[in-house]
Amino acid sequence: MLDLKYYLLVLFEEKIYYVMRSIAVLASGNGTNFQAIMEAVKGGVIGGSIAILLSDRKDAYALRRAEANGIPFRVIPFTKADPEIFYGKMRDAIRSANPDLIVLAGFNRILPDRVFSGYRAINIHPSLLPCFGGRGFYGVKVHEAVLASGAKFSGCTVHFVTGEVDGGPIIVQRIVEVKDDDTPESLAERIHLEEHIAIVEAIKIALNGNYRISGNRVIKS
Repeated sequence: MLDLKYYLLVLFEEKIYYVMRSIAVLASGNGTNFQAIMEAVKGGVIGGSIAILLSDRKDAYALRRAEANGIPFRVIPFTKADPEIFYGKMRDAIRSANPDLIVLAGFNRILPDRVFSGYRAINIHPSLLPCFGGRGFYGVKVHEAVLASGAKFSGCTVHFVTGEVDGGPIIVQRIVEVKDDDTPESLAERIHLEEHIAIVEAIKIALNGNYRISGNRVIKS
């Protein structure tokens, strides 16, 4: 017969492991995806905690969201004269937090592999990759390019971060119809709503580890 005390201890230990998994979030702007992550953590949708928010901009509204919710944050300004200083500080901040997962949620800097070495990282991009991705495709520029192309559908993609910009294995995609009267701003607004869903779903998959990678596709187990 299974010892009840042992059974409860196993459940207790597994619960602690589940809750203690931590996330480091990187954001440069308004932080609506960061807000979605915070709400999912609070609601128990994501089993884990946010260890820190890192930003390259001191005026990023995401920082105010973190402060209002009691989440540690740090601003690391980009040093154009010597980017290596910036990369080193980002790397040190990540090591100090030692997260189980790094989430780039609207972070507007391309970081070299060595910043994430030893850690899993995911990124959200406002298009259906591999279309309209890579260097030069960010923010409103993505939506301008989509509209100029005549594409009937766009959306967002969450993928694992690799050495190729926007080229890592795809975890989640969500589709948005491109309307005939869309502007870059109206298209971006509708895609943002889907990003909030996609980022939470991708974090759950990445943290749970119930997936395998086949080529450039992440397949849930």
